[in-house]
Amino acid sequence: MAPHLRKQLVVVGHGMVGHRFVQAAIERGLTETYDVVVLGEEPRPAYDRVALTSFFEVGAEALSFLPEGAYDDPRVTLRTGAVVTGIDREARQVALAGGEVVHYDELVLATGAAPFVPPVPGKDLDNVFVYRTIEDLEAIREASRGARAGAVIGGGLLGLEAANALHQLGVQTHVVEMAPRLMAVQVDDAGGAVLKRHIEELGLTVHTGVMTELIDGDDDGKVSGIKFKDEETMPLDIVIFSAGIRPRDALAREAGLEVAERGGVLVDEQCRSSDEHVWAIGECAAPGGRMYGLVAPGYTMAEVVVDTLLGGGAGAFTGADMSTKLKLLGVDVASFGDAFGTADDCLELVFADAVAGIYKKLVVTENADGGFELLGGILVGDASAYGVLRPMVGSGMALPENPEELILPAGRGGGVELGLPDEAQVCSCNDVTKAQIKAAVSDDATLNDGGPCTDAGCVTRCTKAGSTCGSCKTVVKKIVEDHFAATGKTVDKSLCEHFAMPRQELFEVVAVHGYNRFDDIIEGHGRGRGCDICKPTVASILASLLNHHVLDGSNATLQDTNDAYLANLQKNGTYSVVPRIPGGEITPDKLIVIGEVAREFGLYTKITGGQRIDLFGARMEDLPKIWKKLVDAGMESGHAYGKSLRTVKSCVGSTWCRYGVQDSVGLAIELEMRYRGLRSPHKLKGGVSGCARECAEARSKDFGIIATERGWNLYVCGNGGAIPAHAQLLAGDLDRETLIRYLDRFLMYYIRTADRLQRTSYWMDAIGGLDRIREVVVDDSLGLGAELEAAMARHVDSYFDEWKATLEDPEKLARFVSFVNAPDTPDPNITFREERGQVQAAANDGPVSLGSTIPVGGAR
Repeated sequence: MAPHLRKQLVVVGHGMVGHRFVQAAIERGLTETYDVVVLGEEPRPAYDRVALTSFFEVGAEALSFLPEGAYDDPRVTLRTGAVVTGIDREARQVALAGGEVVHYDELVLATGAAPFVPPVPGKDLDNVFVYRTIEDLEAIREASRGARAGAVIGGGLLGLEAANALHQLGVQTHVVEMAPRLMAVQVDDAGGAVLKRHIEELGLTVHTGVMTELIDGDDDGKVSGIKFKDEETMPLDIVIFSAGIRPRDALAREAGLEVAERGGVLVDEQCRSSDEHVWAIGECAAPGGRMYGLVAPGYTMAEVVVDTLLGGGAGAFTGADMSTKLKLLGVDVASFGDAFGTADDCLELVFADAVAGIYKKLVVTENADGGFELLGGILVGDASAYGVLRPMVGSGMALPENPEELILPAGRGGGVELGLPDEAQVCSCNDVTKAQIKAAVSDDATLNDGGPCTDAGCVTRCTKAGSTCGSCKTVVKKIVEDHFAATGKTVDKSLCEHFAMPRQELFEVVAVHGYNRFDDIIEGHGRGRGCDICKPTVASILASLLNHHVLDGSNATLQDTNDAYLANLQKNGTYSVVPRIPGGEITPDKLIVIGEVAREFGLYTKITGGQRIDLFGARMEDLPKIWKKLVDAGMESGHAYGKSLRTVKSCVGSTWCRYGVQDSVGLAIELEMRYRGLRSPHKLKGGVSGCARECAEARSKDFGIIATERGWNLYVCGNGGAIPAHAQLLAGDLDRETLIRYLDRFLMYYIRTADRLQRTSYWMDAIGGLDRIREVVVDDSLGLGAELEAAMARHVDSYFDEWKATLEDPEKLARFVSFVNAPDTPDPNITFREERGQVQAAANDGPVSLGSTIPVGGAR
C-alpha cells in the first residue's frame, strides 16, 4: 500500500463550533496540508442551535449550516451518525461504534455539552425531555399534541428558549427557576422582575425561588404532575429540563487527558490538551479551567487552533467577552461587560419604565480626566442600543457629558457618532474590531476576490461581523456607510443582507417583473431565505402593487403579527377591532350594532383620536364572529392593524359650523374611501379642516387639507408621535379635481420611493425636501404624473374589504384559533378586570412583545 503522504486531521463533533473549525480550516488553507475527517454524532450536519426554537416555524433545512450535506472542499469528509467510542492516543486512532478505526495525526474534540438533568425523582418518566437537539424538539412536538400543560425546569437562557418552544406548541407553560430571578447570570433583580412581567403577560406562569421535589407519573409511566417543596402537586403533561449544561468530556477522561475540576478538557491558550496532538474547542473545552457556554468563545477557539496548526503561533485564547443579546419569547434582553457593577468605585445609571416594560442600567467609572467610561450594562425590553454600547466597554472612550442620554428614550447617543476608537470590538461573537471592518472596505483590501468589500453584506461575509447573533449589524452598516461617505464613495443602501438594494429599487424590480411571490423575488434578485426585515417589506410592496389579500397563499407567512390576524395585538394577548368610520360620520343603526357587538363579546369601547370607535379585548377565535356581525351591518375593516391609510379626520365644516367655508366632512369621506386599504411603507393619516381654525388638526397629518374661500390648501409630510412634525404647504387654493390629482401623485410617489418604516416627514428630508416633492408632484418634472395617477386608479378600482374576503374563505378562517392542537379551546391565560364599568386588561403594566415584526403604536 502506498504511504499516506498527507496528514489527517480528525474532528470529533459537528455542531456549530465544529463547523466553524472546518470553515476556518478551508478558508485559511489548512486543507492544503491536512485531509479533514469530521465525525458528527447527530444524524444531520451542523445547524443553528442558537435559533433552535424557530425549528417549528422554518424546519430543519432552514436551520442547517450545510443543507447540501457536504463541504465544497473535496479534502474534507463529513460523516454524520458517527459515534466515537474511544481514543487510542498512543496509536493515534479513534474507534467508532461499529468497530471501525480512524487514524489521526491531529485530533480536535468539539463534542460540545450535554443538558444537565438534576437527580429529581421521576426524571426518567415518559414525556420528560431535554432541550438540545432537533430530535429533542421533534419528540416534544409529538408529545404536545395531546398535552394541556407543561413545565420547563430552568429559567436561564436555554430554559426560556425551551419555554418559548412549548408555548408555541399551544401548551400552557410554566417556567420553574430555583434562583430568585430569571436569567440570574445575566440580569440583576430589577431586570429579572421586568423580564418576568413580560413573560407572564404572554400567558406563561413563572415560578422563581422554588425547588422541584419530584415529578409524578401515572399508571402508564407518563408525567402527571410536578411537586415543589412545601406545595401541592401541579398537574402537568410534559416536563422539559433546561437547567444548564455540562461539558461532554467522557472521551477525554477515558483517554487519560487532563480535565478541569468542574469538567471540560483542560487546554492551554492554543487550546491544546495535555496531549500535544489532541485539541479541544467549544463547550467541551476548559481553557484556564473554565468552561464557556456561549458559541462566540467556541468560534474564537476554533480559529486559534487552525492558526496554530498552520504554524502562525500568534493566536491565543485568553478569555472571552460573555456579553449576550437575544430575544427571549419576543423580549429583548442584553447583558454586557461588568453588568453587576463589581468594579471598585463604579456607579450605576438606571432607567426603568414599568408601563412600557423597559429596564436599562449602565455601569460607569470615572476616568483620570474627570469624565466617565462605560464598564457594562443590562437592557431588558429595549436592547436597541446594545450594538452601540457594547463596543464602548473597554474602549477607553469618554462618555457624553450626560451619560444618561445613552439610555433615556429621547437620547440620541450612538457609538459611531460618538467616535468609537478603531480598536473597539464591534462584533463580540467573532472578535471583529472597528478597524477590521474599515480595513475590509479600504482601497487596498484584498478580501473580496482580490478587492475591497463594497457593502455591509460583503463585510459580514468576509469578516464574520454580524453573522452569528446579528446584534451588531446596524453598527457594522453605519461604520461602512460613514467610511464610504468620508472617502467620497457611494454608500450602500441595501435593504438587508438578503437584498442588495434599497426598498425603492426592490419596489421597481417587483413592479417590472410582475412578481407575486416572495420566493420568486428572492430567487431572482436576492439570496438566502429572508428575514424579519425583508419579508414584511416585500409583503407591503406586493400589497401596494397587487392589492391582493395579505393572507393569500405563501404570502401569509410574510406578514407581521398584526397583519397575520387582521387585528391589533394588545398587552394581554387579545386583539382590538376597529371598523372604518369615514370622516367620523356614522349612522345611529351602525352605532347600535357596534354597541351590541361590544356587549355580546364583552369588549371595551373607546372613541379614538382618529374619530373611530375601537373595540378592545377580542379573543382571536372570536374575531371572525365579531366581524361577521359588523360586515353584515355594512361596515368594513378600518385597517388599524396595517401600514396603510388609517383615517382622514375632519371637522363638521360648512355643513354645520358657522365658520366653515367648505364641506370638510364630504371631502374627508371621499378621500378616506379613495385611499382605504392603501398599503405603504408606514401608516398614513389624513385630515380635512373646513376653515383656518383647523379643528381637524390637518397639519399634524401625512396629508392635511385646509379649506379656503377659493378651494383647498394641501399640506404634506406631517406627523404626531414621539418626534412630531408639522405638515408643509405643497400647493394652495386648489379645486377638488386638482387636489385629488396631487394627492394621488404624492401618495404613490411616497409608496414607490420611501424606505421601509419611513414616515413621510423623514422621507421628505431624504429625497431633497419639499421643493423636490413639489417638482415631482405639482410640476411633474420627472414625467411620472400620469403613471402615478394610473397606479392609484388601479388601487381604487381593485379595492376589497379584507375581513369580508376572509369570512368567505374557510382556509383563511382556519388560522383564527388560540391553539392549533386544541382549536376549540380558548386561551385560559387571558384575563380581565373591570374599571369604570368596562373590562380592562388584567393588571399587567407592560405591553406584550412577541417579536420585532409587531408594529409599534396602536390604532388611531
